[in-house]
Amino acid sequence: MDIPLLNDTVIIFGLAIVVLLICHKLRIPEVVGFLLTGIFVGPYGFGLVKAIHEVELLAEIGIVLLLFTIGIEFSLKRLMQIKKAVLMGGSLQVALTFLATVLAATWFDLALNQSIFIGFLVALSSTAIVLKLIQKRAEVDSPHGRTTLGVLIFQDIIIVPMILITPMLAGVTGDSGATVLVLLAKAFGIILLVIVSTKWLVPWVLFQVAKTRSQEIFLLSLVVICLGVAWLTSEAGLSLALGAFLAGLIISESEYSHQALGNIIPFRDIFTSFFFVSIGMLLDVGFLFQNPIIIVLLTLSVLALKFTLTSISIMLLGLPFRASILVGLALSQVGEFSFILSRSGVEHGLLSGDIYQMFLAVSILSMAATPFIIGMAPRIADAMLRLPLPQKLKLGFSPVPEAKVNTMKDHLIIIGFGVNGRNVARAAHLSKIPYAIIELNPETVRSEQAKGEPIFFGDSTQEAVLQHANINSARVVVSAINDPASTRRIAEIVRRLNPKVHLIVRSRYLLEMKPLYELGANEVIPEEFETSVEIFTRVLAKYLIPKTEIEALVCEIRSDGYEMFRNISRESSTLSDLNLQLPDVEVSTLRIVEKSLFVGKSLAEIELRKAYGVTVLALRRNSQIISNPKVDLPFCKDDILFVLGAPEKIARVASLSQEPHEGKAT
Repeated sequence: MDIPLLNDTVIIFGLAIVVLLICHKLRIPEVVGFLLTGIFVGPYGFGLVKAIHEVELLAEIGIVLLLFTIGIEFSLKRLMQIKKAVLMGGSLQVALTFLATVLAATWFDLALNQSIFIGFLVALSSTAIVLKLIQKRAEVDSPHGRTTLGVLIFQDIIIVPMILITPMLAGVTGDSGATVLVLLAKAFGIILLVIVSTKWLVPWVLFQVAKTRSQEIFLLSLVVICLGVAWLTSEAGLSLALGAFLAGLIISESEYSHQALGNIIPFRDIFTSFFFVSIGMLLDVGFLFQNPIIIVLLTLSVLALKFTLTSISIMLLGLPFRASILVGLALSQVGEFSFILSRSGVEHGLLSGDIYQMFLAVSILSMAATPFIIGMAPRIADAMLRLPLPQKLKLGFSPVPEAKVNTMKDHLIIIGFGVNGRNVARAAHLSKIPYAIIELNPETVRSEQAKGEPIFFGDSTQEAVLQHANINSARVVVSAINDPASTRRIAEIVRRLNPKVHLIVRSRYLLEMKPLYELGANEVIPEEFETSVEIFTRVLAKYLIPKTEIEALVCEIRSDGYEMFRNISRESSTLSDLNLQLPDVEVSTLRIVEKSLFVGKSLAEIELRKAYGVTVLALRRNSQIISNPKVDLPFCKDDILFVLGAPEKIARVASLSQEPHEGKAT
């Protein structure tokens, strides 16, 4: 029995494997490989695929699953945090791009209705490609990543009125007022359903399903929720992708979100590949070769226009110049929903054959260029920052008042006020360490300033921002942001501005440690490594291993693990860096509690160096520092000892300083 779709699927994936292997060797992004596969198998290529309509349906499922997983990884709380980017940033970007495109199209003597329709098409960007790329680069939680997502969400919403207006542009009459009212009523009903589902319905359903402990039932429940909400939004006249995103948001608020994400990701990757292949199948290669210069010039013009206007829109929100440039570059292509809208335009006679093929060629080329543009975006933004631009433009038009921190000395600078930054700030506050916070989200800055936090708005990749935080007089800098490219630039600038400051950098993966150490970071804390250590300690605790032994083992593991990566920067480090020159020795602090064995006893009595191999370098009593304390000086409650020794030996002594013991320490 001949099944055309099965035959075509084998052909598509078989050829895709070959093309992707070649692209991998040439370091070409996977998205381009799938587009090339579509060109080869499509009707304008070798014509290997016959079930074109079925492939397009699979492609739409891929978009639905992609937006569903994005919604799961997101949350309603985070969506409210970027409402400014969604409403203001999205509306500015779409409006400016639309108006500029309409003016350009009318200048080329196109009819007004055609110009308006082309303005709709160019105003939209690719949610599928951009979000896939920034997720892969771990930049979704960065300021430019959140803003990019906000603009894309607005575009997915604004396509609804565009679809409604398209028949009117073609002169098709109807009761448009009643249609709009019905659409608004349906949209209100869907919003109400989302709220009810998030709070009560979906958590109860998933709890009942989870009790069965059946992976099959759980997976089927996820698929029904995803496709069901997407179908409802489609029936209401909204996009399938928006419904899938809302379904993901519903599940993200439950405790089953991580399991749901793990189950859906393999299906998402398979079906999204169909989407990129289907886009490539639309391109008429013959038309491209007949008009190469015009198509390339138009593609570059669209990329430049969208980049410029999107960057301006984001700058008007108050974001710094660098973040605005990154968002503009990320959203400079034409999107997948433009293809969906273009089919409606062809049906209503708004796009003729040549104009339609020109649109397809320009759009596909812009999408194919997107991975390269996003990959080069940090370097392009850094190069543009060196232009002689006003400082106010580089730092952002933020109405947030500046914190008075430029008179601080010997202080801590915290870059980024996410979870890690908040914890560092809380610890510094409790320890009475002077600190300043640099944050790129103006709403966070305003709310935290109202609470009394020493925080100010700024892009830490700018020297002027770090100098405002008095980087030259700081003792420690902690970079706790999510953007790897910005983190590397911050490390380079901090080390150049203050060679003596102790720079601690948070990274996400172990692979990011090498460039950060080479740029001058004193310590790099990889979340990937620390998570494994935390899991290991909890496993040992469940097996009732003594706490002191766990702490000693963790110190040893952490020391060994970090040493493996410190070796890469040994040559570029200073000779005074004790951690690098003596990898098996560390300096630590111990606090003596009230009932400790140490209280009332001196160094001579405890014999720390002889019995434990730990040396006391200094002692802090109240606000006084006693360097190299005498051997007959008795210790008191709340004394803080600065000790030198191997991590496992310090851990053993730490247990003595915290817990009461009988007899003499030996």
